[in-house]
Amino acid sequence: MATETETTAAIMEQQMGFSTDGCQYLTFTLGEEHYGVDILRVQEIKGYTAVTRIPNTPDSIKGVLNLRGTIVPIIDLRAKFGMEKIDYTRFTVIVVVVVKDRVMGIIVDAVSDVLNIPKKDIQPTPQFGTAVDVSFISGIGKCGDKLVALLDIDQILSLRELEQAAAAVA
Repeated sequence: MATETETTAAIMEQQMGFSTDGCQYLTFTLGEEHYGVDILRVQEIKGYTAVTRIPNTPDSIKGVLNLRGTIVPIIDLRAKFGMEKIDYTRFTVIVVVVVKDRVMGIIVDAVSDVLNIPKKDIQPTPQFGTAVDVSFISGIGKCGDKLVALLDIDQILSLRELEQAAAAVA
């Protein structure tokens, strides 16, 4: 059994990125829940700014943003996940990610850390049967006593939603 000092050292090692047997994830919160996305898929983190709304798009597609000359579709993950709508705060950010070779932004409540989660601490996604779609979760990472749902960013949006986002940009 690990001592408290060993456990604290292991958590610090995860957070500092010293471990070499895992992947690094940018972690963020939506409400009280923690999520992570592969750091290699993240292009940048930008403070929330107003976006241009596009008519006839799903509620989860917030609009578009001009990011240094590139028009980027912005997705509200709270709306996508069916969570309660909240007012944006000074901690709300847009995480610019690459989704199936397209640059997109996702709105999250707050960014937490970049964590290196060893493969041994990543569990497979639990199966809930056909009633619950968990195809967008690649696994559940353990970091100390908290769990982080690791998102498969390519599975977050359906092909139809990606096409709608591309049409909004065009």
